[in-house]
Amino acid sequence: MQSLIRHVPILVLAAAAALAQAAPLPEASPEEVGMSTERLGRLDASMQKAVDSGELPGAVVFIARDGQLVYAKSFGWQDREKKIPMSNDSIFRLYSMTKPVVSVAAMILVEEGKLGLQEPVSKYIPEFKEMKVGVESKDADGKPVVTLVDAKRQITVQDLLRHTSGLTYGVLGTPNGIKKMYLDAQIFSQKWVLADFVKALAKLPLQYQPGTTWEYSHATDVLGRVVEVASGQSLDVLLAERIFEPLKMVDTAFQVPPEKQGRVAQAMPDVYTGKTPELIDFSKQQTFFAGGHGLVSTAGDYLRFAQMLANGGELEGARILGPRTVEYMTANHVNPQIDKGPTYLPGPGYGFGLGFATRVDRGQSEWPGSPGDFFWPVMPAPTSGSIPKRNWFRC
Repeated sequence: MQSLIRHVPILVLAAAAALAQAAPLPEASPEEVGMSTERLGRLDASMQKAVDSGELPGAVVFIARDGQLVYAKSFGWQDREKKIPMSNDSIFRLYSMTKPVVSVAAMILVEEGKLGLQEPVSKYIPEFKEMKVGVESKDADGKPVVTLVDAKRQITVQDLLRHTSGLTYGVLGTPNGIKKMYLDAQIFSQKWVLADFVKALAKLPLQYQPGTTWEYSHATDVLGRVVEVASGQSLDVLLAERIFEPLKMVDTAFQVPPEKQGRVAQAMPDVYTGKTPELIDFSKQQTFFAGGHGLVSTAGDYLRFAQMLANGGELEGARILGPRTVEYMTANHVNPQIDKGPTYLPGPGYGFGLGFATRVDRGQSEWPGSPGDFFWPVMPAPTSGSIPKRNWFRC
């Protein structure tokens, strides 16, 4: 890997975070891999300040370089209200950090010839064959009116991976009539089964013509169902067999069994509204294997996933993807003809690959970085308002 940052997987998990009991990777001093203990120590005060100020209930930071763990510290509370400190095996909700995992699963199938990026999604989910696109205008009285027009082409698997499907979440950016349809359909309920969810989603109009605009959306949820159909396995089983078990991610799943539920980190009241966000309740049996937001994990487990990607698809002899596939996934797939739109989350200096934001310019962004970096952050759950958590990994 050419970019220095690709040798430095960084995992920051805030509001619901933990260290693994045993080190998830071989340990080394920062100086052994060309880093500085003194400079890494600056993180301590910053993270503790965020906890002490009430911005975050708790946080954990892992930093590895050249496959060796050089910084691993936790801060604050697993459950602030009950005064339970962050522990080594806390389990937290991944939300949108589920997306890179499901994207990797899709590319496993691409490597095996069971799935093609150019294929229409309707090959696997027929309900997506004849989609409509909502076009909003105003009537004579100035009231918004939504007109449905035919999609000019079908949604492809690549569109799902790079968020150019035309789908939306309905909650980001300026409200409009199409987004209201998504909200009115109560599409965010956790009571779905994935096969039924995608059928219901296909009945709603697209926000944009497929392939024209980057819009963060339910695309990875749909991708999860495509993966199920293409593989002949349910998404939970496929991820367990092809990713979690080979990588020894022992606490990562769509379920939290009863004996582990005391380890689930809990949210604190929102610092702006004073209300505690309503998060997925993993004390209950889950039936919705949402590829966009449904997994739980520990910091140690997710660091192993990130290190696999930094290694070019392999960890400790377990080959998940080929190095060329990882290189292809982390290249920019948002070409100049694709409008990044008003809700482009990575911001200036970034493109988007197949499941990850990817750095394309050394400057522009407010974040320091290098071309070739790739990352993804968690985003607030759409039903929960502003959630004070900042889970992300960076390679």
